[in-house]
Amino acid sequence: MNKKKIVVMGGGNGSAISLSALKHNTDMFDISAVTSMVDSGYSTGAMRKKFGILPPGDIMRASVSMSKYDYNILKPIFYKNRPVSLEKINKDLDAPRGPSLGNLFLLLVSQYEGNFVTALRALEEIVESVGHAYPSTIEQSNVVVELTNGDIIKGEHKIDEPDYDRSLKIKRAWLYPEVPAYEDALKEIKEAHAIVFGPGDLYTSIISAILPTGIKEAIAKSKAKLVYVVGNAHHAEGETGPEKLSDFIDQLESYLPRPLDIVIYNNTELESLQVEMYKKRGWSLIDFDSENIDPDKLVCGNYERSSGGLCPEKLGMIFKSLATQCNS
Repeated sequence: MNKKKIVVMGGGNGSAISLSALKHNTDMFDISAVTSMVDSGYSTGAMRKKFGILPPGDIMRASVSMSKYDYNILKPIFYKNRPVSLEKINKDLDAPRGPSLGNLFLLLVSQYEGNFVTALRALEEIVESVGHAYPSTIEQSNVVVELTNGDIIKGEHKIDEPDYDRSLKIKRAWLYPEVPAYEDALKEIKEAHAIVFGPGDLYTSIISAILPTGIKEAIAKSKAKLVYVVGNAHHAEGETGPEKLSDFIDQLESYLPRPLDIVIYNNTELESLQVEMYKKRGWSLIDFDSENIDPDKLVCGNYERSSGGLCPEKLGMIFKSLATQCNS
């Protein structure tokens, strides 16, 4: 059977779910990631300012999630655990929390080798990734949004953790400065059988990965099915984006050259343990307004973990069942 070439576009945590789901079916799929490069918060933002490095956090997680080893084992090693014993670098960065091992590795190797992508490939070699992660751009830039009252907010961390009136919704987004897409990322997109967006924050993760110049055109030239893994929730205190499923779809499509082909929605009915986890994480359920959505593109299924959160294994089964809809 000819494998389908699948490209996942988005940020760190969300893309890791889709990539983890797809890597369970490497007999069917060749996978890669095109990752947003606008993270500006915490240690990643501090490393950008001090060392001029491209933001490492999101793309590091994408690479590690494609490891042939269990992501749940690698995640605390490369991402979650932050060594407090590194007093000098923590002091120099002066960030709310210190850098992860994965970020430190990418910083060290990129500084020594003089090439961020070389450092990324070295990390993928170490964790034995089954696919490659590609930065959406290799130029420094920030995501900027205009709110419904005309205010302009610059920087991923200021959009992702807003301190303004939450009734002010995001009207549009762009990159400043405008930057070209990474050529290898464009090649992956053009050759894809399917492009998977998300899950993750709509503007700071997914749309920001589409914004570099050339990506929209590459999607237009591809014959790929466009798939949106929307999950079932959004951060209640995060970016002030949509709350209805139809609005999530409409706003994503406004940055694409053609409509989405498939929207995968997690329609599980949450149990009490899962509800508590959502409250703890600050997640609110997306308003499922199915009457405003084309039923031919909507795929509903339960891909919820028993403890709460999206389950890559269950999502992988949905991807597998949809494989026949991708172009050969």
